Amino acid sequence: MTKVFRNTPYHKLEIGMEAEMHRLCVADDLYVFANNSGNLNPMHLPREDGDGDGIPEAVAPGLWVGSLISAVLGNDLPGPGTVYRSQSLCFHTRAHAGDQLVAKVKLAEKRDNREAVFDTSVHLADGTLIADGQAVVIAPEKDSSFEAIDVPGLTVQKHVHFDVMLEQAEPLDPIPTAVVAPEEANSLGGALLALEHTLIRPILIGDKDKILAASKELGKDINGVELIHEPNHREAAARGVALVNEGQARAVMKGHLHTDELLAQVVKRDGGLRTNRRLSHVFVMDVPGLNNLLMVTDAAINIAPDLETKVSIIQNAIDLAISLGIEVPKVGVLSAVETVNPKMPSTLDAAILSKMAERGQIRGGIVDGPLAMDNAMNIEAARTKGIKSLVAGQAQILVPPNIESANMLAKELTFVAHAEAGGIVLGAKCPVILTSRSDDDKARLASCAIAALYAESLKK
Repeated sequence: MTKVFRNTPYHKLEIGMEAEMHRLCVADDLYVFANNSGNLNPMHLPREDGDGDGIPEAVAPGLWVGSLISAVLGNDLPGPGTVYRSQSLCFHTRAHAGDQLVAKVKLAEKRDNREAVFDTSVHLADGTLIADGQAVVIAPEKDSSFEAIDVPGLTVQKHVHFDVMLEQAEPLDPIPTAVVAPEEANSLGGALLALEHTLIRPILIGDKDKILAASKELGKDINGVELIHEPNHREAAARGVALVNEGQARAVMKGHLHTDELLAQVVKRDGGLRTNRRLSHVFVMDVPGLNNLLMVTDAAINIAPDLETKVSIIQNAIDLAISLGIEVPKVGVLSAVETVNPKMPSTLDAAILSKMAERGQIRGGIVDGPLAMDNAMNIEAARTKGIKSLVAGQAQILVPPNIESANMLAKELTFVAHAEAGGIVLGAKCPVILTSRSDDDKARLASCAIAALYAESLKK
């Protein structure tokens, strides 16, 4: 329901009139204020330690606290049409993220030229005084109201789900990882960053001179890191796969070589890492504004998957989701429409996959389709179209019909919706970490954390 604000014009104001507003201070408030004001004092940033005591302070900035008084004056008393003349504030203690605050105003005096003087204060919910002072405003001249229907919302572009995932992975023993051809700064830097966060123990395989040159460019000392000299990329990939088969590595990570060169060694019938499943790639995405991780598969390996391949794609993604803490993953099999149309093969596949999951041929998750993107992600869109489903509006895994649509969806989420994406290849004996030169540090760490959590689930 749209909120309507109504004012009290100057001639209706009476001494002693009061208004108040309750507001929970959350971490996002502090980030928004930091961006709007340019005040990047670490005392006010929720994850930073501003005074060096080892504990993040998350102190609400004084003028953010004061803005709550402004909100009462502008919304309630006198309300819409009010303009500030002055505001004094005296702070008695500090507010922090997580505090419930109460801002109050009380009319103390009416002056000429529509000036009104208010006593103002902000308290904690238990009555502790945070700040008090006095505001002088120009009260509105006539009755008016404002319907807050066109005020745009805000989405804070931070990636809290990846932060949680990294926290879960870092206490685990680092997984020994064959890093194939980390021969330039980006690919080597990703492996060393994951080493610093205790996610992996890299075994570097490639041209020794190029790897040392990359470490020098990064300013990193790799003397304590195992390095196997193999300048030929095909042989380096084969050596990485062999380390897994020998039990010396539990993951493989792509460096500065073509993905096809690496995967060719993974899928070899003799000496590869094949299992009874097809390989598939899963993007794990942290989309600002979503309250859960979102997975997109397969956007990198299977070009035009048939029904049998889609079964492996879905099962791989479900197993990964479970390893990341999603107890019963919800899988939306996408098409352009949400009804079965014999002229659209993707709708037939989606319906069959849903029935296969009901019969236990796909295990561990709830699968439904065909679903269009809107009703897979938005519960209101699903209700509008009369779709009754445990997946519609709350899908956690999205399965587009082919590699083109999956890749476009993942890239749109990354570059339009500001998602952070980590990705791995599943279906082999161990996770295969694929990183891109365009990945930032968070994406590289996320990919390694995903692999670490998945490898841990394989142990169990």
